[in-house]
Amino acid sequence: MLGNVFGLDLGTYEIRIFDKKKDRIWREKDAIAMKNRRYVYAVGNEAYGMFEKAPDDIRVIFPMKNGVIAHFDDMQYLLGALLESERRFGRGDEYLVAVPTDVTEVEKKAFYDLVCHSEARAKSVRIVERGLADALGFGIDVITEKGIFVANFGGGTTELSVLSEGGMVLNRLLKIGGEDFDSAIAALVRRNQDFLIGRLTAERLRREFGVFDQSTDSAITVSGRDLITGVPAQMKVSISLVRAAMKELLEECVRAIRAMIDRTPPNVRSGIREKGICLTGGMANLRGLSTYLRESTGLPVMTMEEPELCAVRGLRQILLDRAYYDRLTYSMMDEDYRWLR
Repeated sequence: MLGNVFGLDLGTYEIRIFDKKKDRIWREKDAIAMKNRRYVYAVGNEAYGMFEKAPDDIRVIFPMKNGVIAHFDDMQYLLGALLESERRFGRGDEYLVAVPTDVTEVEKKAFYDLVCHSEARAKSVRIVERGLADALGFGIDVITEKGIFVANFGGGTTELSVLSEGGMVLNRLLKIGGEDFDSAIAALVRRNQDFLIGRLTAERLRREFGVFDQSTDSAITVSGRDLITGVPAQMKVSISLVRAAMKELLEECVRAIRAMIDRTPPNVRSGIREKGICLTGGMANLRGLSTYLRESTGLPVMTMEEPELCAVRGLRQILLDRAYYDRLTYSMMDEDYRWLR
């Protein structure tokens, strides 16, 4: 075979790609830096490095929003620029794309069109549900297992999937992700302390404090702007304030998990109660999250090293195993695909 085969996991803030020929995974930030709103100044990791640090005439944008493509032209340009700069792709290659299940057919087809009509000039594009890819990347044989619950806590969304014997039983996409937790932290700091911090600072607070431990008197000194004097300053932010900001969003996620388990058929639910929740996505790295979910749901919670790579590892499994490829993937151009009906 002359061409190569690639697996694409397009996240809200990061693109993860499996290169079959080299048998390795590489990552690039999903960002574009625009100068004067007209010229592309940087893309990928370089653009993300400028976020909240660039001068006023440079704006960093993210083409993905809530797990789907929000700015198609920008995303297509970004993908094309990355392909050209990395020189890892050739025209006529094949692609497998992980997509959220609980989105409209138009949003799902945008993933297909993005690759099919990009600089890659793909030979073929096939789709797999991200929940299935996540479970495979977790080391679970999705075709034989009776019940699997996958909770993907990402940067822009939380995707909940119930799987059984190679199929999707239930799926729900919550528009709650790392950016929402960071925005909530920044908003509460502003309201309670009249102090303005950026999203990256809020992210640092979230990562440092986590969501579950016994400490209640810790504090971190951060830089920002005093809203009373209007000048840059430093201020201590307590762990209790950060936890309070995240509490409502975490409770909403737990309610959604419980509701989905209640709706799950009994034979599938028994498998889930035995194995528990498979925790994946970038937010799964948050210290104490697995403990919080276990305490709140009463189910075991499993996670693994680099959980944000579970989906792309699952794509690797599919591309290396023909049985998974034939059973779990499909093309949106197939005659029997519902988009064309």
